Amino acid sequence: MIILMRRYSLKHVLALFSFIFVVWTIFRYFPEPPAWVTELILKPLVWLAPTFWLVRKVERQPLSSLGFTTKKLFPSLYWGIGLGMIFALEGLLTNIFKYKGLNLIPLDYTPAFFLGTIGLSLATAFTEETVFRGYIFSRLRLLWKNEWLANIVASLLFALIHLPVGVFILGYTPGVMLSYLFLVFVFGLGASFVFSRTGNLASSILLHVFWSWPIILFR
Repeated sequence: MIILMRRYSLKHVLALFSFIFVVWTIFRYFPEPPAWVTELILKPLVWLAPTFWLVRKVERQPLSSLGFTTKKLFPSLYWGIGLGMIFALEGLLTNIFKYKGLNLIPLDYTPAFFLGTIGLSLATAFTEETVFRGYIFSRLRLLWKNEWLANIVASLLFALIHLPVGVFILGYTPGVMLSYLFLVFVFGLGASFVFSRTGNLASSILLHVFWSWPIILFR
């Protein structure tokens, strides 16, 4: 255990987050490319590549330490889908309250659209959950031996990483930005909670997909 803890370092966690935050902020400043380019090519290069490098080359740990496992798969599905439906309902109620009625944004609601959107949602969820739950949260929990402290800090960092998109892409006002970051933070708490219950990244990935769909359809 002592040897294992020496391989994990707060410095590595902060360095990874800082690298992603700086590079992603610069990227978001420029005109946005097609969503599939961002989620399938650029985000994995900036987010996943350094994470995998830290795990394999620096920590010398298997990728299963990030939650890539088949253990507790069914509990992961239950947690992800169950809590995910609550988050989806929250998004629906927020939309109804905001617009005083259900307001879907004008999109091409075809099978191809839904399949493409699900694919991008899964890609986004896989990347973000691998970094923030699989790596940052799990390492902080091991280092501090305090699940909720690790959860709060990881969720704050997760909210902070969404600041560039809120500023440069969505153009939120300060008040709306605070509400947006708070909702992201609350989701982060839920995602870390379900991941901690199972140790399987499938739980938080499913939760992420359920959480992101109301954002796509109801914003």
